[in-house]
Amino acid sequence: MPSGTVKWFNSTKGFGFIEQDGGGPDIFVHISAVERSGLGSLKDGQKVSFEVVQDKRSGKSSADQLRAL
Repeated sequence: MPSGTVKWFNSTKGFGFIEQDGGGPDIFVHISAVERSGLGSLKDGQKVSFEVVQDKRSGKSSADQLRAL
């Protein structure tokens, strides 16, 4: 399971980005994925593990099944 650091997360807007450990593009994370994972919110600089999923329509990657590390 990939891991990374929350680059920024805006709970008012409901989204943010995770910087992957080891490089690669930043991963989009939506508030619905955070809530499904049982986390209330994310904090800038927080370490997390996650699964990368692709939207079937847009093909864009996002984080799901987040876990705080």
